[in-house]
Amino acid sequence: MVHPTALLILAATFGAEAAPAATPTRIEVPSALIRLIEQADVPAREAGVLADVKVSEGQMVEEGELLAQIMDFESRLARDRAKIEVEIARKNAENDVNLRFAKKSEEVAKAELQRALDSIENYPKSISNSELDHLRLVVERATLEVEQAHRDFEVAAFTRRIKENEYESAAQQVERRKIIAPFEGVVVQVSRHRGEWVKPGDTVLRILRIDRLRAEGFIGLGQLRHGLNERPAKLIVDLPGRKAAEFSGRVVFVSPEIDPVNSQVRVWAEIENQGLRLRPGMRAKMVIEADAPPK
Repeated sequence: MVHPTALLILAATFGAEAAPAATPTRIEVPSALIRLIEQADVPAREAGVLADVKVSEGQMVEEGELLAQIMDFESRLARDRAKIEVEIARKNAENDVNLRFAKKSEEVAKAELQRALDSIENYPKSISNSELDHLRLVVERATLEVEQAHRDFEVAAFTRRIKENEYESAAQQVERRKIIAPFEGVVVQVSRHRGEWVKPGDTVLRILRIDRLRAEGFIGLGQLRHGLNERPAKLIVDLPGRKAAEFSGRVVFVSPEIDPVNSQVRVWAEIENQGLRLRPGMRAKMVIEADAPPK
């Protein structure tokens, strides 16, 4: 007869072996490479002489900040002339004096014709046929003048729209001579300097975005979980001369391809570079919270 205590020990042993292993909630990537998300060779958009380069290497710039200026004297003159033409066209489009005068002339001509007809009705032959024909002609001419005034008024409105478009085009030519930062970042190279001639497409500056970086690494096929996109990620980095620092982010890409050699899958996470302490090219440990709510 087996002792009850032995039965309990056996049950516990077999039960432990039969229990399924807990699914890990954290996926560790031992070596993730930190890369840039955005970088740009900022070009000139129009040909001309660089009037000014306002930044230098190592300088942080904001999105939309003016980095350099191509001479724009002629384009500014064209813009200002187009603006004046828009104002003239606007006044013409709003001026209905000719239309109001034509309508009033038509009313007077019709009234004169009606009086002549009334006079003939009361006093036959008081007005000759030639005079009556002349009055009818005056009325017809006044009616046509109203139609012409309406047409001129409509044409003035179309002319205003054309002039407004011409002004927008001229203003755009001024803006195209400004070299603007496409995003927030650091200037790492100034390729052209004041006084140099540039043509469209020539690189004037190079900018890197470093406030947000990408950590790229690989996870094994056995670690792959459904719905890793948007899951929180944490980067642990050994900074030179400092303790290990943590940076937060989120998974933004899980490759659909599996490496046939090592059965690994590539993943990316976007990381907030707080204090700009991370640098592209560093390696770090990345931890993905697979069961945490998406960020």
